[in-house]
Amino acid sequence: MGSCCCKAQPEPGGNDDMIIERRQIEFITGSDTEDSINSIVLSAVTDKYVLDTLAVIRTLVDNDQEPPPSMLKLHTIADQEAGWLVVVRSMVQVIPLQDPLGPAVITLLLDDCPLPSKETVVHLCKFFELSSEKAEDGWKDPQQHRNICVVLGCIAEKLAGPASIALLTHNTLQYLVAQLNEENHPCVILFALIALEKFAQTSENKTSISQCLGSGITNPLRKLESWMDHTDYVHCQVGFCAQWCLDNLFICEGRPYSYENVDTSHLNAMLNSNDVSEYLKISPDGLQARCDASSFESVRCTFQVDSGIWYYEATIITAGVMQIGWATKDSKFLNHEGYGIGDDEFSVAYDGCRQLFWHNAQSESHVHPSWKPGDVLGSLLDLTNAEVIFYLNGDPLPPLTQVFRNATCGFFAAASFMSFQQCEFNFGRKAFLYPPKDVPFQSFNDHAYLKEKDKIILPRHIKLQKLRAMSVEEGACTLCFDERASITLLPCGHRGFCERCALQLEICPMCRRNIEERQELEVKPDVKEDVT
Repeated sequence: MGSCCCKAQPEPGGNDDMIIERRQIEFITGSDTEDSINSIVLSAVTDKYVLDTLAVIRTLVDNDQEPPPSMLKLHTIADQEAGWLVVVRSMVQVIPLQDPLGPAVITLLLDDCPLPSKETVVHLCKFFELSSEKAEDGWKDPQQHRNICVVLGCIAEKLAGPASIALLTHNTLQYLVAQLNEENHPCVILFALIALEKFAQTSENKTSISQCLGSGITNPLRKLESWMDHTDYVHCQVGFCAQWCLDNLFICEGRPYSYENVDTSHLNAMLNSNDVSEYLKISPDGLQARCDASSFESVRCTFQVDSGIWYYEATIITAGVMQIGWATKDSKFLNHEGYGIGDDEFSVAYDGCRQLFWHNAQSESHVHPSWKPGDVLGSLLDLTNAEVIFYLNGDPLPPLTQVFRNATCGFFAAASFMSFQQCEFNFGRKAFLYPPKDVPFQSFNDHAYLKEKDKIILPRHIKLQKLRAMSVEEGACTLCFDERASITLLPCGHRGFCERCALQLEICPMCRRNIEERQELEVKPDVKEDVT
């Protein structure tokens, strides 16, 4: 379950209340005031709250759990814009480069803070002194520059539209693009690239960024996308994001789309790009997934299993919060509410960051160490004996059986991702690194089949163009337009849905009544069915 802390605040008048005035942050911009000592004390206290929040965040395992006291205190400080600047400055200064949850904590804190005004954002940019010259020092202090890029990306995502355009000044743009230097620290490159992606959600910014990237002899993203297969996992992330941006946002004339060159031979099972929550990124070969949104994004694979013993592996590229395991077609993805795989009664998942199992939104500790980049999670589904076994680098944990109380067939490999997390799946196309011993398992790739058209992961803008251009057959499902509308919803009686889409509905999208039953339509030969 992705942490989704509420915005609860301490009671007024309590010891946690802090009145922050603008003059208390003037020391940040270099002004001398009589209150500089108080301001420095406030800054030190804020630093402590930020680090305390970072330390405790991996223990937050329940969406209804009260936020930790340190986070509540940071909310109190950030309620006023002067205090918001203090909190942001603190996060930039103290969140360490090595902590896998550092960028996610920045996102979480900023997401819960009030939106800053344009004046405050301008003040923040002046404090950062953003410029291409400052970016050249990124390798000297990668921690600070990485955190600046994370902050800029988070603010850009929150301030879509004119406010985002105002934030992307000439100096800010030059700073971020200059960070895309191959000689820079890969963490700084990665989050500068993600920040540019967030700014590009506004079309005017997208045009400005594309022009800036194309103004040199070589677009820096063209060099960075070659890092996809790098032996270092941070470099791999840079390559993944560079390739994704070139395919989806910053199109280079003359460059083929990645899906046109990817080798899909002997690829029979992959992540399902048509059954994925809205912000998850999937690689052109359909085997890597990454989330850079503030939501908890989920995906299932293309192959369903109903009997037998099955195994797959996932290579951990980032060491943060991911829930990887098994789900059925009845599992629901609620990305903005923080619910993913293992958060309903039809799925089970392994969380190697917080060292937990998940089922039905309930967690249970396990004894494996926290995973790290390069670790391999193995997952065995034994439908014969009704158990699931997880392995970390070949080391098995005791079997889990709870999910079989509610589901006995229709399982898919599945995963959910917190912000800035990524992994790569192996469904059997290549040899497994840690195959279970003395267990007669099967792999998806040996038994599944995909049509060539189903192996194509289209860039989003091309997919949308095709959806707009395609003619919908009469009688098609009104939600997916792919399958035939064959289901009636009861008790309201509305039609127009295929079986797959109907199973994902809890209320009728037409009349908003609760669905009690889904009934197959009786269709007579040569009679056109009314799907309205």
